[in-house]
Amino acid sequence: MAQAEQSLKGRKILLIVGGGIAAYKSLDLVRRLRERGAHVRAVLTAAGRQFITPLSLASLTGNPVHEDLFSLTDETEMGHIELSRSADLIVVAPATADLMAKAANGLANDLASTLLLATDKKILLAPAMNVRMWHHPATTRNAARLRADGALFIGPADGEMACGEFGAGRMSEPLEIVDAVTQALQSETWIPLPATAAQNGSVLRGRRVVITSGPTHEPIDPVRYIANRSSGRQGHAIAQAAARAGAHVTLISGPVSIPDPVGVEMRKVETAQDMLAAVEAAMPADIFIAAAAVADWRVEGVGASKLKKGSGAGPSFKLIENPDILAHVSSLSAGRPALVVGFAAETDHLLDNARAKLARKGCDLIVANDVSTGTDVMGGTSNTVHLVSQDGVESWPLLDKDEVARRLVSKCAELLVEKTS
Repeated sequence: MAQAEQSLKGRKILLIVGGGIAAYKSLDLVRRLRERGAHVRAVLTAAGRQFITPLSLASLTGNPVHEDLFSLTDETEMGHIELSRSADLIVVAPATADLMAKAANGLANDLASTLLLATDKKILLAPAMNVRMWHHPATTRNAARLRADGALFIGPADGEMACGEFGAGRMSEPLEIVDAVTQALQSETWIPLPATAAQNGSVLRGRRVVITSGPTHEPIDPVRYIANRSSGRQGHAIAQAAARAGAHVTLISGPVSIPDPVGVEMRKVETAQDMLAAVEAAMPADIFIAAAAVADWRVEGVGASKLKKGSGAGPSFKLIENPDILAHVSSLSAGRPALVVGFAAETDHLLDNARAKLARKGCDLIVANDVSTGTDVMGGTSNTVHLVSQDGVESWPLLDKDEVARRLVSKCAELLVEKTS
């Protein structure tokens, strides 16, 4: 791998290893980080020690492993403060339900939780727990609070559990966590969200939010269709973030292969016309976010049977425009949402095209992103967006799509307060 091109060369990572069977993956995570040039120091919780040994971690990190908050050697120099602030990034893997609960509620009764409370650096959590624990309302609240406080998340993934159950709760794979570490460290301008963002739970509680996501499939014949590369990851992440912020969320999704967000009302559609009908049925709403990549055209006169090759010349189609869902909602004379948000996926002249779309559609905010790199954005896990409004442009650094979603929901909550107060 040519030392993974030393992509994290010189970066300092503090790894907190919680208690869970996934702790064994943390050993491979250390190796992957170090082969990319990172310096890794490790903190092993008492529960984590039940699954891996301090000697294993020390051998792989090349540094002593820290376990005790009241180590006389460390605490003579306030070691927990030094540990928490000398790193470029704190990674918690596995992040257990217990560690998340402590961090979300400001508890500090061991070294790991004290470090999380004392740090002024970014925190990246890789949750790992039983599926029922992950979906428990307490864990959902804790995750939402941590996100509002500025914590970053990677995972959890769906899969088979050590207990024999299946679902969300598996810790992300080491290479996925390495990618998230790299993205987090690339966002040098990151700062915790303002206090207003952390109040989203009260701002959006009881509010109705309608979100569209994914592509639409416009049939050509019974087996072929027109579509685009949208995976639905960004729209689904926004729906999840809005639900965690206390909103009643209706997610209207085209065909995707990703799991449904937890705690939202799902309506699954195929075509743009289906999506428009579902949006109209979901109104009224306080916020409408059009994150779906709706096909601009559909075929007039869909074939009743599969078109065959063999005639030499390819078939010809007459295309007709699909309904403009964003413009339709923006122009409602009665029952228009207080905040209407659109997306602009562009390959050139990004901001010029986004400003033109803002005016043409009549919406309040456009989230613009450059998709000229193809699947790096559409179908990928990260995004760089620019928020375009009548007040100007707010640009965000490269972020994972969950973090884009969290920040966008926070922004929408603030704008909603401004518009309705």
